[in-house]
Amino acid sequence: MNSTVISKSCKLPDGREVTLETGKLARQADGSVVLRMGNTMLLATVVSSQDAKEGIDFLPLSVDYQEKFASTGKVPGGFLKRESKLSDYEILISRLVDRAIRPLFPSDYHSETQMMIYLISGDANALPDSLAAFAASAALSISDIPFQGPISEVRVVRVDGKFIVNPTMAEKERADIDLMVGASIENILMVEGEMKEVSEDDMVEALRVAHAAIIDQCKVQIELAEAVGKTVKRTYSHETNDESLRQELWKLMYDKAYEHASKLTKNKKERGDGFKKILSDYLESLPEDTTINKDLVKKYYKEIEKKAARDLVLNQNVRLDGRKTKEIRQISCEVDYLPSPHGSAVFTRGETQSLTTVTLGTKMDQQMIDGAMISGSNKFILHYNFPGFSTGEVKPNRGPGRREVGHGNLALRALKQVLPADAENPYTIRVVSDILESNGSSSMATVCAGSLALMDAGVPVKGPVSGIAMGMISDSETGKYAILSDILGDEDHLGDMDFKVTGTEKGITACQMDLKVDGLTYEVLKEALLQAKEGRLHILNEMKKALAAPRADLKPHAPRAHTLTIEKEMIGAVIGPGGKVIQDIQNTSGATVVIEEVDGKGVVSVFATDKTAMDKALGRIKGIVAIPEVGEVYDGKVKSIMPFGAFVEFMPGKDGLLHISEIKWERLENMEGVMEVGEEVKVKLIEVDKKTGKYRLSRKVLLPRPPKKETSPTE
Repeated sequence: MNSTVISKSCKLPDGREVTLETGKLARQADGSVVLRMGNTMLLATVVSSQDAKEGIDFLPLSVDYQEKFASTGKVPGGFLKRESKLSDYEILISRLVDRAIRPLFPSDYHSETQMMIYLISGDANALPDSLAAFAASAALSISDIPFQGPISEVRVVRVDGKFIVNPTMAEKERADIDLMVGASIENILMVEGEMKEVSEDDMVEALRVAHAAIIDQCKVQIELAEAVGKTVKRTYSHETNDESLRQELWKLMYDKAYEHASKLTKNKKERGDGFKKILSDYLESLPEDTTINKDLVKKYYKEIEKKAARDLVLNQNVRLDGRKTKEIRQISCEVDYLPSPHGSAVFTRGETQSLTTVTLGTKMDQQMIDGAMISGSNKFILHYNFPGFSTGEVKPNRGPGRREVGHGNLALRALKQVLPADAENPYTIRVVSDILESNGSSSMATVCAGSLALMDAGVPVKGPVSGIAMGMISDSETGKYAILSDILGDEDHLGDMDFKVTGTEKGITACQMDLKVDGLTYEVLKEALLQAKEGRLHILNEMKKALAAPRADLKPHAPRAHTLTIEKEMIGAVIGPGGKVIQDIQNTSGATVVIEEVDGKGVVSVFATDKTAMDKALGRIKGIVAIPEVGEVYDGKVKSIMPFGAFVEFMPGKDGLLHISEIKWERLENMEGVMEVGEEVKVKLIEVDKKTGKYRLSRKVLLPRPPKKETSPTE
């Protein structure tokens, strides 16, 4: 089968080239592109059904990013030894792509659409997660699927004060700003990232750098689409509309909806029930034989309800629950709520509540990571759970969905910036946030509750972290806009922006932004960031009333940890043949001992539930690694008796010869009856043989020397 292979390329700000190619692979998809940068190659495909399924009034879009292990010359772990369900890492990248492209499909396009992005060749110098949306948008752009793109995403980091677009792995690890930015030629659409307590100005500058690079990547997609000849999109008709009915309903219902919105009802359920009653009253007023399409009525009423709530803010500068635009809901904080976990906190803000726990584990509890691009272990874990009862719904309990993975990752990125460095932290830390009530900003409640729980556990964090979700309502015709602090769930759905910002008193630690409106200027973005800072600091002050700093010590029932650094040569002595020594230390002390080689040294981590166990294990280890010193006195134990003396263990694993001549000042003819195996004896190390390394001990030098016999004058 012959086909024309078409390729286009563009360059990053530092001159590295990115190439898009179509016409060679996956030609039966509606759109297929291979993106290459260095040795990293992504295959992006998109397929969309010609017709929408009956009764569907939304876009059934699925985005799956998957890394093939062969792309980096690896075999998958596990029993099956094949790629299976997406990892959390792959889900997070899928979400980054989804969030950037979903807003640019026409609102009335409802065909089932599937976007798949495969990593088919990997290179640590060209990280694929920052290229996935670029490839996905290119595949859409050369298809006939309606898409109001193109868009692209880049990662922008700051290293030593310099911004870098799409850095290498090594550069990324040194950065103090790490942002993933998605945008079209005109507008920023999506932002997600983490920072080491940076300012709002620094973040805005990072966005400017990212957008400049994205514009070039969008232009090359337009060139590719023109070369392929797919600039005309398919026609479709997925919706039935009745404009006269729409106008009639607006006349009948808008004033009622606006009036109800103006009641400023704080309770989420009461507010929702009031809006529903307006609709149900209308439907009940219809005759049984009515020809009016009730599904259309419900659809149009959603538009009316949304417009009434938005107009309330723009006209009266007041929100559905009665708050002003900058006002934060009432906050309640409590720490040490649960007696048995190592740390716990309850954070309640309005009708959103998180119960969060902290568990301190050992190195054995670290999370193992086995991916095509990333392998290793993780000692900070955060899990976010969102059960159905938190919103008064019945929902199957089937493990975390993509939303839960994404919200948990945002909270993790926010909190990890203030944790002690790995070298200073012997623990594996697991934070679990269970959302018990939800009416907006549950991920930010997780950040606040997580920060309090870490401090309650005695983890020496740099400082408390708070988070706030910002929203925006705007009117393109009038130019009016309102930035909302601490948004409700309703304000998330009806608003134009969901912008989550977390940070300490010193600066921002993480952010996540999704936009549903065109034309957000940098000035408005800066205004939102400064308003978010004001809200964050207010929340921090409320948190400090419960707990202002980490507890000075761990809870009594929390595991104790101690780390020793020993010489590399002593690692084997601590482990012992077949692990015999380290197992005996653990069995006799009750502590857990983990040893590894790091930078040419042995790092021994000891975990124990009480001081006695810790002291016993440390004593054994210190004894093994201690270097015997000539002239020192030791408490020894007789291990064996020979005709010429006894072998005494004077340090763990170290035996020395106590010669028969060194036992007493008096001359001994033989060892019979002098000592017994197991007898404890105090000895002094008097010599270490330079050639053999053997130890010579003496007991008699610790005993009083008998006086010399006096000789008589006649002798």
